Amino acid sequence: MENRKWILVSAVLGGLSVAMGAFGSHGLSGVLSPEDFDIYRIAVRYQMWHTLAILAVVMVSEIYSIRLDRILWAFLLGIVLFSGSLYILVLTQQRWLGAVTPLGGVSFVGGWILLFFEVWKTLKE
Repeated sequence: MENRKWILVSAVLGGLSVAMGAFGSHGLSGVLSPEDFDIYRIAVRYQMWHTLAILAVVMVSEIYSIRLDRILWAFLLGIVLFSGSLYILVLTQQRWLGAVTPLGGVSFVGGWILLFFEVWKTLKE
């Protein structure tokens, strides 16, 4: 995907992060148990941080010639699997979705590892 499209993706994900955070704070604070509310807030936090990471990787790719698609797809997949599973888990009480969440975490870690090695390769040049 082209860099400008990734910026659009990050804009949508950032807006959704704010919307989900507002929905949680105003619509769910008295509805969810304190434990589920904490889980929901973690989902929002990880979504926003990795949305910003997508934007930062696009900017870094302008400085370094790095292969960024795999990194960005890893972060996007992490948002969908990690945050998405947690949102659905607390809203539907489908606890089995907790088994999906670590796959999103692995995707996040994978994205950070890919970023490290892509930039590290440029140090050798």
